[in-house]
Amino acid sequence: MARLNSYHLPPEAWPAPGVRAILDGPEARHLIGVLRARVGDTVRLFDGLGRHGLFQLAATTSKSRAELSPLSETLEPQPKRGVALALGWNKASRRDWLLEKGVELGALGFVFWQAVRSQGDMPSHPKEAWREKCVQAAKQCHAAWLPELSVLPGGVDGLLRIAADYDGCYLLYEAASPEALPEPALLASGRTLVVLGPEGGLEEREATRLAEAGFRHLSLGPRPLRWETAALSCLSLAHYALLKP
Repeated sequence: MARLNSYHLPPEAWPAPGVRAILDGPEARHLIGVLRARVGDTVRLFDGLGRHGLFQLAATTSKSRAELSPLSETLEPQPKRGVALALGWNKASRRDWLLEKGVELGALGFVFWQAVRSQGDMPSHPKEAWREKCVQAAKQCHAAWLPELSVLPGGVDGLLRIAADYDGCYLLYEAASPEALPEPALLASGRTLVVLGPEGGLEEREATRLAEAGFRHLSLGPRPLRWETAALSCLSLAHYALLKP
């Protein structure tokens, strides 16, 4: 069977059982105008909150509106294990790339926080462009859940406020012992928060406060890694562990 094309249908637009779904806007234009889908073709829809299903194109009422009849529906439970990344804010040009690859590797969430050495100020809310990048990645890899996106003001104090939401909290720190390597099973043992500093690194007082609050310091080896490389290394380790029976 050929790979099915996947489209995002927001939760508030998801149809009741037996009711046709309405796909409009850019998603419908891509289905109708780019892929030139025909009545009877089957596609996959997902809402980003675990619900996805197969739908059959029933009608196109315009170039930007399609009606789809439900064929099947699945509701996947929210993941209880995996890694959420708390990323020190910076002007990294590869932020979109990190979001995309993070979705493919099953990141539970991305928390951007304002560190002392952060470059520039964070926006007050997650940008719509970040969410759209996650949606596009989920369409490609057929993920059922979109990662949670948030911005966290208040520096280390902000991180301490959310620590209780996780089963384990860790800090990737360049001054950690090179032998303090993260075990894949450890990262995937529950809902895990992994903190990274900005491109300029953490100040010692930030790392000390996190350690005093119970954040375990981890290392990814003796060589300095870029922001996005370190983040994806942790996600890859957890992804590997979650794939094992």
